[in-house]
Amino acid sequence: MTKFINAISNTSPLLYLYRIGVIDWLPELFGEIWTPEAVKSELLVGGHKGYVVPKLSDYSWLQIVNPQSLPSEWLSLDLGPGELAAMSLAIENPDSIVLLDDMLARRTARAAGLNVWGTLKVLLELKHQGFIKSIEPFVNQLSDAGMWVSNEVKHRILVLAGEL
Repeated sequence: MTKFINAISNTSPLLYLYRIGVIDWLPELFGEIWTPEAVKSELLVGGHKGYVVPKLSDYSWLQIVNPQSLPSEWLSLDLGPGELAAMSLAIENPDSIVLLDDMLARRTARAAGLNVWGTLKVLLELKHQGFIKSIEPFVNQLSDAGMWVSNEVKHRILVLAGEL
């Protein structure tokens, strides 16, 4: 099994991996998993509103780590505090993989030279490393859990997984 060095997660990958029951496999893929305080705050707000969210303190392997600063050019973009903080932390730790699902955040992070994975890439890697046999049920569960996955993206993911 290959373990990647470090992951820095925004809110949505933690949320969706939790909702489909695979969040506990993250430490199997990564040596360390960090998330900024802004992500913890976003999840707490969601929980107070009645959404099903993970309680980050339940995961001893998850460390709350904050960036030293935020790139000022990102502040004018339509990005949330969790995305900004996760991407900033990844800039400060360039060997890390940053977990993001939002398209603008992903484009911005890639333009900054960051290694970006989304929730679907995490599932592909879990299959590649033998933790799951089929990715399709999990992709369907993501849709049921509130993640929008277009038919085109679903098709591409299943092709990449060798399931089509």
